[in-house]
Amino acid sequence: AAQSASSAERARRPSAAAGGGPSQRRARGAFSARRRDAMPPKAAQAKARASTSQAAPEAAAGAENEDDTMEDFGGPVIIKVKPEDQLKDLSPEELEKEVPPRVLYPSNPRAPHNITQYSFKDRAYKKDDQVDQCVFHFVMDGTILLKESPEAQDQAEIQDKKEEESKGEEKDDDEVEFDPPEDEKEMPVKNPLRNKFNFSDRAAQTKNSILRERGWATEPPPTTGFSNTVTQWDIFDTYMHEIEIAKEKEKEDKNKHKSSFDEDSEKKQKKDANTPIYSENMKLSIKIMERMVNQNAESEVYHDFKYWEDRSDEFRDGEGTLLPLWRFSSEKAKRKQVTCIKWNPKYNDLCAVGFGSYDFLRRGTGVICCYSLKNTRFPEYVFNTDAGVCSLDWHPQHPAVLAVGLYDGTVLVYDVRARTKKPIYQSTVRTNKHTDPVWEVRWNSDESGGTLNFFSISSDGRVSNWLLMKNKLESEEVMELKLLSGSAGGGGEDDETSLAGLAGGLCFDFNKQSEHLFLVGTEEGRIHKCSKAFSGQYLETYEGHSMAVYTVRWNPFHPRIFLSASADWTVKMWDHMVRLPVMSFDLAQAIGDVAWAPYSSTTFAAITSDGPAAPTSGVVHIYDLSINRNERICEQKVVKRAKLTHVAFNSTEPILIVGDDRGGVNTLKLSPNLRIGVVRTEETDPNKTDEDLQIDKMEHLLEMVTETKEA
Repeated sequence: AAQSASSAERARRPSAAAGGGPSQRRARGAFSARRRDAMPPKAAQAKARASTSQAAPEAAAGAENEDDTMEDFGGPVIIKVKPEDQLKDLSPEELEKEVPPRVLYPSNPRAPHNITQYSFKDRAYKKDDQVDQCVFHFVMDGTILLKESPEAQDQAEIQDKKEEESKGEEKDDDEVEFDPPEDEKEMPVKNPLRNKFNFSDRAAQTKNSILRERGWATEPPPTTGFSNTVTQWDIFDTYMHEIEIAKEKEKEDKNKHKSSFDEDSEKKQKKDANTPIYSENMKLSIKIMERMVNQNAESEVYHDFKYWEDRSDEFRDGEGTLLPLWRFSSEKAKRKQVTCIKWNPKYNDLCAVGFGSYDFLRRGTGVICCYSLKNTRFPEYVFNTDAGVCSLDWHPQHPAVLAVGLYDGTVLVYDVRARTKKPIYQSTVRTNKHTDPVWEVRWNSDESGGTLNFFSISSDGRVSNWLLMKNKLESEEVMELKLLSGSAGGGGEDDETSLAGLAGGLCFDFNKQSEHLFLVGTEEGRIHKCSKAFSGQYLETYEGHSMAVYTVRWNPFHPRIFLSASADWTVKMWDHMVRLPVMSFDLAQAIGDVAWAPYSSTTFAAITSDGPAAPTSGVVHIYDLSINRNERICEQKVVKRAKLTHVAFNSTEPILIVGDDRGGVNTLKLSPNLRIGVVRTEETDPNKTDEDLQIDKMEHLLEMVTETKEA
């Protein structure tokens, strides 16, 4: 039975394989139909024509190809169909080449590209490069919201809250207990009218305003073409020319502003001058009245100044006394030291006092006060400086011009007549100003050059000449003070090995008879005789002091004699033809200053910081060598608890003025024995002048000193 079953199974398999059962034939038919439906229309028509033309051969060869089709069943069938309108001459590579895609851009061809708008910032018409390509054909604002949008959800929440609130109010109304009506008359009457105020939303539709546009077509502005070839220097020159034009315009604007300001100030001054209270005549009257009141208040002092004479001098053996008159002081000069004093050469009652500080650890500002004997209460002129004042000098021909040297190395020139308190000239770093304090300034009396000039000496080792030009102050170096390391064998020797640097200059003075000669005192204790014509070397060097030389002064009458004061407590008198001192005076105290008397060739005054009575008192010493060569004829304490710093004689009045380190200036009157000038006797030659007699008196003194030394 098993064998018969297997044989029957083998007999059925070939038949199914050869002819294919009905299920298999239906499957192939369905697959071919699907494949035919999946073809394009043109490919399907071509397939149909090919099938009709090839029906007979396929029927004949059906038995042969049936086995092949059965073997390929289940795999992909690829049929290449060419469209009828395809180019015939394209190669396969060209057919496989990708064609670039075509992109549609949202550009409006009618959009204007030359829209010009006016720029208020630049004040010109400018072209707008941004072109709006979007065109709205219809726009309408609506109130419809998307359900899923956040705005719609917010409105739904608000509506739900309102409904819950209304439901809660209805529940509250239902819970209210009330008695039912007993009859129909008590029944409430229903109001047929609607409550117009009980609403939740109400809207109205209005017409949209019609937008109107208006435009103008304008003609383009006329333009001209310009072309040129330029180089870098042409461009640079053009820029520099424009910069110069801008600077000139700024200067013109400043000048206009300044002129307008000056005009306003002049108008104001004219207006003030017109009023009697602020007029110049009123100011002058007030000044005269102030002086009269002051002189009346101090009539006794002024009487002593004019008429008092010490009768006791007749009983003294050549000695004299000093009478204190006034003490000048100012609020601005408090806690400052008097650093220089100078009488005016033309107005004998006016003196300039400079205030600063000799304490190098307490450097501050400086003050210049011009005091007058006609008004001792308040200074006539006050000038403030940025640094302490160290020296000053009046011009001999122009009494209103004042030269000032400061502690920081600056030199100033003031005009006391000017209404402004600022200097008319000031040295700067560009004009090669001094780097150390300017210890002394002196106007040059020789004006052969045609310009005003003055000399200055500083601790930086330079003697400079300052020329007052039209708009600035120019400097010329007169001499560099070379420091001699060893003993000077000769002042004129130029020994390069002995030069070690620059000496610090502290003082100088010009000879009144020989203006080209001047003396310089240094910090090393040496005194150098120099000339304006020889700036490279010293004419002579005098060595007699062991410490710094504070003051050197030529004798106002004798052309060869000069005086020096040093920190070694000595005052020495020299003959510039002799290298050694003629006379020496040891005061046994620190000397501040020394000055020759203008009325005698043998009288001088010196001041010391400490006196015999008190260790901090100021003492004035006066010598008259024609009366006593060894001792002073006056030694008087002037101030207490203060140190004297400077002394100066008045050229016409018999008074002496001294300054201290507390900002005070004291005026002292000389007794008759202290101001002896020229004494004429019967034996005196009447043909000789007073100056000749003064020179003879000094020559007689020199002869006596020389005989004493020889003896």
